[in-house]
Amino acid sequence: MNVDSKLTHPAPAHWIDGLPVPATGPVLDVVNPATGAVVATVPDGTAETVDRAVEAAAAAFPAWAATAPAERIDIVRRIAEGLQARGNEIAATISEEMGAPISFARMAQAGLPVLAAQASVTAAAAFPWSEEIANALVVREPIGVVGAITPWNFPLQQLVTKVVPALLAGNTVVLKPSEAAPLTARIFAEIAAAAGLPAGVFNVVHGTGPVVGEAIAAHSGIDMVSFTGSTAAGKRVSAVASATVKRVALELGGKAAHIILPGADLDAAVARGLALAWGNAGQTCGAWSRMLVPADLHDQVVDLLREAARGYPVGDPGDETIQIGPLASEAQRRRVAGYIERGIADGATVVAGGAGRPEGFPTGAYVRPTVFANVAPDAVVAQEEIFGPVLVVIPYTDDDHAVEIANRTVYGLNGAVSGPEEHALAVARRLRAGQVDINGAEMNFLAPFGGYKQSGNGREMGRYGMEEFLEVKAVMR
Repeated sequence: MNVDSKLTHPAPAHWIDGLPVPATGPVLDVVNPATGAVVATVPDGTAETVDRAVEAAAAAFPAWAATAPAERIDIVRRIAEGLQARGNEIAATISEEMGAPISFARMAQAGLPVLAAQASVTAAAAFPWSEEIANALVVREPIGVVGAITPWNFPLQQLVTKVVPALLAGNTVVLKPSEAAPLTARIFAEIAAAAGLPAGVFNVVHGTGPVVGEAIAAHSGIDMVSFTGSTAAGKRVSAVASATVKRVALELGGKAAHIILPGADLDAAVARGLALAWGNAGQTCGAWSRMLVPADLHDQVVDLLREAARGYPVGDPGDETIQIGPLASEAQRRRVAGYIERGIADGATVVAGGAGRPEGFPTGAYVRPTVFANVAPDAVVAQEEIFGPVLVVIPYTDDDHAVEIANRTVYGLNGAVSGPEEHALAVARRLRAGQVDINGAEMNFLAPFGGYKQSGNGREMGRYGMEEFLEVKAVMR
């Protein structure tokens, strides 16, 4: 049974100055990708709407910036509690709007934002807001009004990793959520208001990237833009924002390499690697989409992947047993299907999945989760971010070859190494990526996340994420 029948959504509205602002013009449909049904609408905002939100944020900034960090921390702690209390509603909403299987939505889409908010509270409580350097008092101050532009793949998680540290740092925020998955922004706004966040400190303007996103990037009243999305869109944000010389923090695409070393526990490495390539239907900037294996272990790894892939049936996202649902939209389905067809045309070996729709799903945004073997390092499917459940297996000869392949993309967001600890750490140090996992290490929300090269230029999470939203002033005395 689909989860959409269980939910109701408020009338379409922005959230400005602490109140819902109903739509007065065109609206944008929110479509369940499993069924094609319209489940909600949100306003199609304009540059004038952005003006109104910026005005509210600017008016609220002086008082919020002057609020003691301890008080800001208390409010964010209550926000985290509110997110946890509404976790089932959040999971069902995200499952409905972007197709995440309900069990995954409950664990990751709703659960991870709570952990991220709690970690930000921990980081803020220990944050060095000022320090003495000889005769200088160095103070960290909020940058001002922050424009946050977030994607559809982890709609609440990306909201929290931007908005929460920005608020803790004393900034006010104007958020544009993705028009494809905008519904949890309203839930967050309601929770924040109930937690005691003053009116105007957090505002939401719905709309499209070319209109609302560009208006935020260009606005002279916005002091910083924090953007997560595609590399192409990030380049556009940077170009538009440059006219006002505002700070821009970008978290963009990825093409993570998972290097399996000789001596690795192959069963564990393959299981972990497939899970992190196909999780959220591969719609994750940090997906482990390239598996690099020693050439003499290639066929053994492929056999393990073939067997492991049988444990990932595609299905209705409302089914508690399903791990892969539809992609987030029909446009995304067509994009991913095109990459699968390209991989086949370029001669990669299909180990699992392949072209066409999964059996039993003639409609909906479904693709066949796919594993390609014997993939050339420079193949299109090995170089471009597919953003779908497609894993490519690439053989290598030695450490130098593996590192060279891993670093041979325009991306540098994250990576992974499986193998004996010291050997894995030595290889991890050579990867040009902002975060590297060794042997399935536990996720750490206090550690920085962000990319090298065209994966971006900022950091999120913990103290590092807080620093993104602060100015530094030196007072000599």
